[in-house]
Amino acid sequence: MVSRFRAVALVVLQMPTSPIRILAVDDHPLILNGVRDLIANHEDLVLVGEASTAKDAIEKYRGLRPDVTLMDIQMPIMDGIEATIAIRREFPTAKLIMLTTYDGDVRVHRALKAGAQAYVLKTLIRTELLTIVRAVHQGLKHVQPDLAIELASHAGGDMLSQREVQVLELIAAGNSNKIIGARLFINEETVKGYIKRIFGKLQARDRTHAVMIGLRRGIIRM
Repeated sequence: MVSRFRAVALVVLQMPTSPIRILAVDDHPLILNGVRDLIANHEDLVLVGEASTAKDAIEKYRGLRPDVTLMDIQMPIMDGIEATIAIRREFPTAKLIMLTTYDGDVRVHRALKAGAQAYVLKTLIRTELLTIVRAVHQGLKHVQPDLAIELASHAGGDMLSQREVQVLELIAAGNSNKIIGARLFINEETVKGYIKRIFGKLQARDRTHAVMIGLRRGIIRM
Protein backbone atom coordinates (compact mmCIF):
# COMPACT_ATOMS: atom_id res chain seq x y z
CA MET A 1 0.00 0.00 0.00
CA VAL A 2 2.82 2.41 0.90
CA SER A 3 4.69 1.71 -2.33
CA ARG A 4 1.56 2.43 -4.38
CA PHE A 5 1.11 5.85 -2.80
CA ARG A 6 4.78 6.62 -3.42
CA ALA A 7 4.34 5.73 -7.08
CA VAL A 8 1.40 8.13 -7.36
CA ALA A 9 3.41 10.88 -5.67
CA LEU A 10 6.25 10.39 -8.16
CA VAL A 11 3.83 10.68 -11.07
CA VAL A 12 2.44 13.92 -9.72
CA LEU A 13 5.92 15.38 -9.30
CA GLN A 14 7.04 14.67 -12.86
CA MET A 15 7.50 17.92 -14.80
CA PRO A 16 5.92 18.15 -18.27
CA THR A 17 8.28 18.64 -21.22
CA SER A 18 6.18 21.63 -22.39
CA PRO A 19 3.86 23.97 -20.49
CA ILE A 20 0.40 22.64 -19.61
CA ARG A 21 -2.09 24.61 -21.72
CA ILE A 22 -5.08 25.72 -19.66
CA LEU A 23 -8.52 27.08 -20.56
CA ALA A 24 -10.30 28.89 -17.68
CA VAL A 25 -14.10 29.18 -17.67
CA ASP A 26 -15.97 31.30 -15.12
CA ASP A 27 -18.64 33.99 -15.24
CA HIS A 28 -16.97 35.97 -12.43
CA PRO A 29 -14.10 38.21 -13.61
CA LEU A 30 -12.47 38.08 -10.17
CA ILE A 31 -12.09 34.31 -10.40
CA LEU A 32 -10.61 34.55 -13.89
CA ASN A 33 -8.23 37.28 -12.71
CA GLY A 34 -7.17 35.13 -9.78
CA VAL A 35 -6.53 32.08 -11.95
CA ARG A 36 -4.61 34.23 -14.45
CA ASP A 37 -2.36 35.67 -11.75
CA LEU A 38 -1.81 32.27 -10.18
CA ILE A 39 -0.77 30.60 -13.43
CA ALA A 40 1.47 33.49 -14.48
CA ASN A 41 3.98 32.63 -11.74
CA HIS A 42 4.65 29.08 -12.97
CA GLU A 43 6.75 28.24 -16.02
CA ASP A 44 5.18 24.81 -16.50
CA LEU A 45 1.68 26.29 -16.95
CA VAL A 46 0.23 28.67 -19.53
CA LEU A 47 -3.27 30.16 -19.78
CA VAL A 48 -4.26 29.88 -23.44
CA GLY A 49 -7.84 31.10 -23.18
CA GLU A 50 -10.71 32.35 -21.05
CA ALA A 51 -14.49 32.04 -21.33
CA SER A 52 -17.36 33.46 -19.29
CA THR A 53 -20.20 31.26 -20.60
CA ALA A 54 -20.63 27.56 -21.24
CA LYS A 55 -21.33 28.15 -24.93
CA ASP A 56 -18.16 30.21 -25.27
CA ALA A 57 -16.24 27.51 -23.38
CA ILE A 58 -17.27 24.85 -25.90
CA GLU A 59 -16.26 27.06 -28.83
CA LYS A 60 -12.96 28.00 -27.19
CA TYR A 61 -12.21 24.35 -26.48
CA ARG A 62 -12.74 23.43 -30.14
CA GLY A 63 -10.34 26.13 -31.27
CA LEU A 64 -7.67 25.83 -28.58
CA ARG A 65 -7.69 22.14 -27.60
CA PRO A 66 -6.25 22.88 -24.13
CA ASP A 67 -4.55 20.20 -22.04
CA VAL A 68 -6.72 21.01 -19.00
CA THR A 69 -9.94 23.04 -18.68
CA LEU A 70 -11.03 24.74 -15.46
CA MET A 71 -14.82 24.76 -15.59
CA ASP A 72 -17.14 26.79 -13.35
CA ILE A 73 -20.12 24.67 -12.36
CA GLN A 74 -22.65 27.48 -11.91
CA MET A 75 -23.28 29.63 -14.99
CA PRO A 76 -26.46 31.10 -16.51
CA ILE A 77 -28.37 29.39 -19.36
CA MET A 78 -26.04 26.36 -19.55
CA ASP A 79 -24.09 25.22 -16.49
CA GLY A 80 -20.59 23.76 -16.30
CA ILE A 81 -21.82 20.19 -16.06
CA GLU A 82 -23.78 20.52 -19.30
CA ALA A 83 -20.74 22.13 -20.97
CA THR A 84 -18.54 19.30 -19.72
CA ILE A 85 -20.91 16.72 -21.18
CA ALA A 86 -20.88 18.57 -24.52
CA ILE A 87 -17.09 18.84 -24.63
CA ARG A 88 -16.52 15.23 -23.60
CA ARG A 89 -19.05 14.03 -26.19
CA GLU A 90 -17.02 15.73 -28.92
CA PHE A 91 -13.58 15.21 -27.33
CA PRO A 92 -13.68 12.04 -25.17
CA THR A 93 -10.13 12.51 -23.86
CA ALA A 94 -10.73 16.08 -22.66
CA LYS A 95 -9.46 16.73 -19.13
CA LEU A 96 -11.65 19.02 -17.03
CA ILE A 97 -11.56 20.27 -13.45
CA MET A 98 -14.84 21.49 -11.99
CA LEU A 99 -14.56 24.67 -9.90
CA THR A 100 -17.40 25.41 -7.53
CA THR A 101 -18.57 27.03 -4.33
CA TYR A 102 -20.94 24.08 -3.77
CA ASP A 103 -19.85 20.95 -1.90
CA GLY A 104 -22.94 18.74 -1.98
CA ASP A 105 -22.37 15.08 -2.85
CA VAL A 106 -25.01 15.13 -5.60
CA ARG A 107 -23.16 17.91 -7.44
CA VAL A 108 -19.90 15.98 -7.11
CA HIS A 109 -21.59 12.85 -8.45
CA ARG A 110 -23.07 14.74 -11.42
CA ALA A 111 -19.73 16.38 -12.22
CA LEU A 112 -17.80 13.11 -12.17
CA LYS A 113 -20.50 11.33 -14.15
CA ALA A 114 -20.29 14.11 -16.75
CA GLY A 115 -16.60 13.33 -17.20
CA ALA A 116 -14.79 15.79 -14.94
CA GLN A 117 -11.53 14.42 -13.54
CA ALA A 118 -11.54 16.64 -10.46
CA TYR A 119 -13.87 18.72 -8.33
CA VAL A 120 -12.35 21.69 -6.47
CA LEU A 121 -13.91 24.24 -4.14
CA LYS A 122 -13.09 27.82 -5.13
CA THR A 123 -11.96 28.58 -1.59
CA LEU A 124 -9.01 26.25 -2.22
CA ILE A 125 -7.95 27.59 -5.62
CA ARG A 126 -4.83 29.37 -4.35
CA THR A 127 -3.63 26.51 -2.17
CA GLU A 128 -4.47 23.38 -4.16
CA LEU A 129 -5.50 24.13 -7.74
CA LEU A 130 -2.13 24.02 -9.48
CA THR A 131 -1.13 20.71 -7.89
CA ILE A 132 -4.45 19.26 -9.04
CA VAL A 133 -4.00 20.67 -12.56
CA ARG A 134 -0.65 18.90 -12.83
CA ALA A 135 -2.10 15.65 -11.48
CA VAL A 136 -5.10 15.72 -13.85
CA HIS A 137 -2.79 16.47 -16.78
CA GLN A 138 -0.94 13.26 -15.96
CA GLY A 139 -4.13 11.23 -15.94
CA LEU A 140 -5.04 11.22 -12.25
CA LYS A 141 -8.40 12.08 -10.68
CA HIS A 142 -8.99 14.15 -7.57
CA VAL A 143 -11.83 14.76 -5.14
CA GLN A 144 -11.04 16.53 -1.87
CA PRO A 145 -11.11 14.13 1.11
CA ASP A 146 -14.14 15.69 2.82
CA LEU A 147 -16.13 15.59 -0.43
CA ALA A 148 -15.04 12.00 -1.06
CA ILE A 149 -16.29 11.01 2.39
CA GLU A 150 -19.62 12.73 1.75
CA LEU A 151 -19.89 11.02 -1.63
CA ALA A 152 -19.10 7.61 -0.16
CA SER A 153 -21.60 8.06 2.67
CA HIS A 154 -24.44 8.25 0.13
CA ALA A 155 -23.13 5.66 -2.31
CA GLY A 156 -25.83 3.19 -3.25
CA GLY A 157 -28.59 5.42 -1.91
CA ASP A 158 -31.69 6.21 -3.93
CA MET A 159 -31.33 9.31 -6.06
CA LEU A 160 -34.34 11.59 -6.46
CA SER A 161 -36.04 11.38 -9.83
CA GLN A 162 -36.36 14.50 -11.97
CA ARG A 163 -40.00 14.88 -10.92
CA GLU A 164 -39.12 14.47 -7.24
CA VAL A 165 -36.48 17.19 -7.58
CA GLN A 166 -39.12 19.47 -9.13
CA VAL A 167 -41.46 18.79 -6.22
CA LEU A 168 -38.69 19.47 -3.69
CA GLU A 169 -37.82 22.75 -5.44
CA LEU A 170 -41.46 23.83 -5.24
CA ILE A 171 -41.59 22.86 -1.56
CA ALA A 172 -38.45 24.95 -0.98
CA ALA A 173 -40.21 27.91 -2.61
CA GLY A 174 -42.96 27.62 0.01
CA ASN A 175 -45.73 26.20 -2.19
CA SER A 176 -48.63 24.14 -0.83
CA ASN A 177 -49.45 20.70 -2.20
CA LYS A 178 -52.36 22.22 -4.13
CA ILE A 179 -50.14 24.78 -5.84
CA ILE A 180 -47.45 22.18 -6.53
CA GLY A 181 -50.07 19.99 -8.19
CA ALA A 182 -51.30 22.88 -10.32
CA ARG A 183 -47.76 23.81 -11.37
CA LEU A 184 -46.92 20.23 -12.37
CA PHE A 185 -50.41 19.36 -13.71
CA ILE A 186 -50.91 16.51 -11.24
CA ASN A 187 -53.45 16.01 -8.44
CA GLU A 188 -52.77 16.55 -4.74
CA GLU A 189 -52.71 12.84 -3.94
CA THR A 190 -49.95 12.34 -6.48
CA VAL A 191 -48.04 15.24 -4.91
CA LYS A 192 -48.37 13.60 -1.50
CA GLY A 193 -47.01 10.38 -2.96
CA TYR A 194 -43.96 12.18 -4.34
CA ILE A 195 -43.37 13.91 -1.01
CA LYS A 196 -43.58 10.61 0.86
CA ARG A 197 -40.95 9.11 -1.46
CA ILE A 198 -38.75 12.21 -1.09
CA PHE A 199 -38.89 11.92 2.70
CA GLY A 200 -37.97 8.24 2.49
CA LYS A 201 -35.03 8.71 0.11
CA LEU A 202 -33.62 11.67 2.04
CA GLN A 203 -34.52 10.25 5.47
CA ALA A 204 -36.21 13.57 6.19
CA ARG A 205 -38.57 14.23 9.11
CA ASP A 206 -40.68 16.88 7.43
CA ARG A 207 -40.77 19.41 4.57
CA THR A 208 -38.28 21.82 6.16
CA HIS A 209 -35.84 19.01 6.93
CA ALA A 210 -36.14 17.71 3.35
CA VAL A 211 -35.34 21.16 1.95
CA MET A 212 -32.33 21.53 4.25
CA ILE A 213 -30.97 18.15 3.15
CA GLY A 214 -31.64 18.98 -0.49
CA LEU A 215 -29.70 22.23 -0.24
CA ARG A 216 -26.80 20.71 1.69
CA ARG A 217 -26.38 17.82 -0.72
CA GLY A 218 -26.71 20.00 -3.80
CA ILE A 219 -29.94 18.39 -5.00
CA ILE A 220 -31.61 21.80 -5.23
CA ARG A 221 -30.45 25.37 -4.94
CA MET A 222 -32.25 28.53 -3.90
